[in-house]
Amino acid sequence: MPLPKAELHLHIEGTLEPELAFALAARNGVTLPYADTEELRRAYAFTDLQSFLDLYYALMAVLRTEEDFAELAEAYLARAAAQGVRHAEIFFDPQAHTARGVPLAVVVDGLGRALDRGEERHGVSTRLIMCFLRDESAESALETFEAARPWFGGRITGIGLDSAEVGHPPAKFREVYRRAAEAGLHRVAHAGEEGPAAYITEALDVLGVERIDHGLRCLEDPALVERLVRERIPLTLCPLSNVRLRCVDTLADHPLPAILDAGLLATVNSDDPAYFGGYAGDNFDALAEALGLDDETLRLLAANSFQASFLPEERRAALLAEVAAYEFAPRAAVRA
Repeated sequence: MPLPKAELHLHIEGTLEPELAFALAARNGVTLPYADTEELRRAYAFTDLQSFLDLYYALMAVLRTEEDFAELAEAYLARAAAQGVRHAEIFFDPQAHTARGVPLAVVVDGLGRALDRGEERHGVSTRLIMCFLRDESAESALETFEAARPWFGGRITGIGLDSAEVGHPPAKFREVYRRAAEAGLHRVAHAGEEGPAAYITEALDVLGVERIDHGLRCLEDPALVERLVRERIPLTLCPLSNVRLRCVDTLADHPLPAILDAGLLATVNSDDPAYFGGYAGDNFDALAEALGLDDETLRLLAANSFQASFLPEERRAALLAEVAAYEFAPRAAVRA
């Protein structure tokens, strides 16, 4: 049995494995510019965030129907459950689909078909967080927000901010976050991945976010670190992603130990696992090996994931009890 955990930083479009991409392409009459899955995998040699985003958006062309989105989500839930994920708060990028002519209802209802069955079929409860592309206009974000109102409080429980960070400060999206707060939605945002620590502060002060996605560069600002600790603002770290996108050179260089030593509420997540080399449990395993993390540190990270979630208190308490009672197998045989 894997260590129970929540996944709080997962882009559903980033779970599109090459095999599924080719299957959907064939079904929908889309021609991919790759001969086969192996050639596509070789294209996953990213130099930075933008080089990843270019491929990420290009492959979305295969996602056309409710069935496509349902298959995508179902495949993720099966893989995540096998690696111990018991709860997932899942990002999706509506603008990337509506810009291609795919109606918002197709995306949300398609994902919902799988997510609504997630707990029964896989033991994974879910929340859906609608992200805005920060390299698109604030007006586009507002239009998307208003179009999604029919799903608020049901399938959509929060908003986020993702895509190219540098040059697109959080304050650009002040108004849409104000409306989200009025609507009672949870608010998170990517900040401090490639952008500066100041973007984290801005996301807190201007957008009123409850959680920071990534947040690696917070360590550059000691006063910010003190604030994050004091206010118990979670960070959703994505270690394998950080290496693939050259935010850190190797996992051995990852600042997770310093982040934990500072008392920050850090969690471990997979980001875009089809592109970055692994799902949630794979990230735990890789960190344990590269950084020599002991079982109790892994237990802390798992507990943090539930503490940082938007779960109801009763379910959070039950899952935290599972983490506390978890018995680790000998390290050679365990999958965290």
